[in-house]
Amino acid sequence: MGGWALEIGKMVMYITFPVAMFHYFNQPAYFEKWVTQKKREIYPPDDDAAEAEIKNTIKFMRQKRDIEMMQALDEFENKQKS
Repeated sequence: MGGWALEIGKMVMYITFPVAMFHYFNQPAYFEKWVTQKKREIYPPDDDAAEAEIKNTIKFMRQKRDIEMMQALDEFENKQKS
């Protein structure tokens, strides 16, 4: 077997590697750069034209739903009168 020196060396590696990785990957500059880049990929800056198009689509769908509900209500009232 390797003896006590080998065991000490292995123990040093077991402790040093995770601590070194933790230290490297938790540097504020590295972390901030990575997070900022990922955030821009996932949530791109707002586009005014796209936002206006979404609002117009929502407005159109609400108007369409309101018209359908009014027609259904009129049909229901006509059936009640008959």
